[in-house]
Amino acid sequence: MAGIKSLAKDTALYGLSSIVGRFLNWMLVPLYTNMFPVAEYGVVTFVYSVVALVMVILTYGMETGFFRFANHEKWSDPMEVYTTSMMSLAASSTTFMLLVALFINPVSQWMECAGHPSYVLLMACCVGMDAFMTIPYSYIRFRKRPMRFALLKLVNIGINIGLNLFFIVLCPWLLKHAPGTVSSFYDPSYGIGYIFLSNFMASAINLIMLWPELHGFKWRFTATLWKQMLIYSMPLLVLGVAGTLNQTIGTILYPHLVKDPAEAMYGLGIYGANYKIGIVLLIFLQAFRFAYEPFIFSRSKESGGNKLQAYRDAMKYFCIFALFIFLGVMYYIDIIRYFIPPRYFSGLKIVPLIMLGEFFFGIFFNLSIWYKLTDRTVWGAYLSLTGLAVTVALNVLLVPKIGYVGCAVAALCCYTVMMLASYFAGQRFYPIGYPVKRILSYFGFAAALYAAGVWLLPMFGLHEAANGLIRALLLAVYVGTAIKIEKINPVAEIKGVLHRRS
Repeated sequence: MAGIKSLAKDTALYGLSSIVGRFLNWMLVPLYTNMFPVAEYGVVTFVYSVVALVMVILTYGMETGFFRFANHEKWSDPMEVYTTSMMSLAASSTTFMLLVALFINPVSQWMECAGHPSYVLLMACCVGMDAFMTIPYSYIRFRKRPMRFALLKLVNIGINIGLNLFFIVLCPWLLKHAPGTVSSFYDPSYGIGYIFLSNFMASAINLIMLWPELHGFKWRFTATLWKQMLIYSMPLLVLGVAGTLNQTIGTILYPHLVKDPAEAMYGLGIYGANYKIGIVLLIFLQAFRFAYEPFIFSRSKESGGNKLQAYRDAMKYFCIFALFIFLGVMYYIDIIRYFIPPRYFSGLKIVPLIMLGEFFFGIFFNLSIWYKLTDRTVWGAYLSLTGLAVTVALNVLLVPKIGYVGCAVAALCCYTVMMLASYFAGQRFYPIGYPVKRILSYFGFAAALYAAGVWLLPMFGLHEAANGLIRALLLAVYVGTAIKIEKINPVAEIKGVLHRRS
């Protein structure tokens, strides 16, 4: 149980940057959706979908590979693993940026930015820097310094948000009331380009802030180690690419599956804005992931059943908390929806599909330890490619008929297939003995509460305040039931935390 408490603590600390940062970035959604036309926000959605895919390609599984080999019994010096990983990513990221600059015109045309190639060049440099920085950030996690990790992430996000507000809100106001202050560098026709410029500038500053992790040691590149890391990580690259495509292929394919280009970008804008509403669960998944990978690889050195019990508990508590987040968002969607303008409300129907899909993906991530710990990472590629096949097939089949809703349905089906396939494969190669019946009981209980709070309650015609209160009570019932079943003493846990701090 001590290991789970440590995992929970690290998840909370990593989650500080993730939750606060994602929430602040989430707050930019109403800014973008109010300041720019729906179709232009569709372009932003499309560009960042491609960026997410490129980011996975440029890191090619080296992040997980670093944790694996830094904890490997054969390589006693983690710094050798660290510097080899960084030099590899530095070379590949630089090559990528040069190639984009060389072929900027055709790339810009494909990216729906033919009139603004600088958009693409800015994001290419941004993603190149971010890819390189994954290893220094992994090293911070490896050294178990979640406070520094959180501080760097929050400062980076704060700079990005500040620059967005400066270029999108303050500069137009100054141009109108005091044009001499900004007219020399601000061009209102640049539009959404200032979103990309802000991202680039924030990444450049973030790289400078990581200077303590980039010097003060001997840089070494070990070819033998690098080859072994590539062998280990290449299947993870396939997994990562397929996994990212499972998340983004709908938005990437959407303009090609809808005949009218203007209608395509409009629908993509609606989909992108409503997808952001479901980001609360994604925030928790990211925070959990940051803490979980170091946790499982450090536990892999232990013997006996303790480590297996830790994996079982991690899965169980992940499901309990993720279902709580799902219920909270869906219960109060009528309030949360006002973070986007009313012209986007038509897409709210995809939010439960998106969140349920992210929940299944979180379970899949938990299940993935069996092929990571047994060095069968090729299975991750198999599973993700299977999911990708489902995603592409359903997008091609559904998007022409039901539009962006087809993207959400395809994502949900994809993660469901991946989750089930990973579970049954893991039962064969590395059975952990997850408490499946208990997890299913929580899922069924949460489904019943969802039906009661979202479908049945509105039928009584109560005031919205009364509905909100009843839903809060339903959430309290869920939490209380979990506490009772898991035999958790909240008072004792709080006292223990206070005692350790004192």
